[in-house]
Amino acid sequence: MKPGILVISHGSREAGWVKLVDDAVAAVAASAGFAFEPDGESGDAVPIASSFLEIVEGRLIQDGIDRLVAEGVSELYVLPLFVSSGSTHADDIAQAFGAPPVSAARPGELAPFRVPAGVRVRMGQPIDDDADIAELLHGNIAPLSEAPARERLLLIAHGSREAVFHGRWRAGMKRLTARLRARGGFAGADIAMLLPDQAACKLRALQRRHPGDAFLVVPLFLSEGYFTRTVIPKRLEGLAYRYNGRALLPNPCIAGWMERQIRKWLAELGAAGDGHLGS
Repeated sequence: MKPGILVISHGSREAGWVKLVDDAVAAVAASAGFAFEPDGESGDAVPIASSFLEIVEGRLIQDGIDRLVAEGVSELYVLPLFVSSGSTHADDIAQAFGAPPVSAARPGELAPFRVPAGVRVRMGQPIDDDADIAELLHGNIAPLSEAPARERLLLIAHGSREAVFHGRWRAGMKRLTARLRARGGFAGADIAMLLPDQAACKLRALQRRHPGDAFLVVPLFLSEGYFTRTVIPKRLEGLAYRYNGRALLPNPCIAGWMERQIRKWLAELGAAGDGHLGS
């Protein structure tokens, strides 16, 4: 029995975006003593590979599976590096590995992955809500904060129009804002999604309700890019708010989150002598 880890994120045409993800996975490998693929043969070390849903040629999910199988992996842990279990991409990936759909009304959009017989797969979960992630977000917005008791937060994420996935986005974001408000002592915290287009409407309503408070906009995105630099500022154009566009990466909390999920799986695998498909 040889375990291996496949970390999957979305992918981007921006080389810097890809590097941030790879650096986080490499940090997990360095901390845990894993072998970061494709740096060479893993030997006795647990191999960990970073792959992408789309765009990054030669680094797609099937490429990562094939590399790990070539290393002799028979127990595969798939860790979706997405910010919410409301991501339809995360659902597509899980279904392509053989997991049941989140919603019966939505079949997956990916063809099944080629996983050799004898290789057992365990699906991990996206981030959703974590105390360290709330701490990370608080650190991101700390330079913007002057008087937390008179400041309110608006956490903005990608979101989804589909009811089941929208609910998952909302639940995770609500838990994060509760942690973030308590951590920083802010007057209030709310959420908005880009899909559906809620951000400007939500911010206007909050500003009418709390005219004496300042508003800090907090992006919930894995890495800075088009959504943080262009979409959010354009959606909120003309409104008064503080914003620096900082995303979750780069930050050691992300590597720490990944390592905790992986170590938990390895402990369960060692205790049970068993790996299986599921959450």
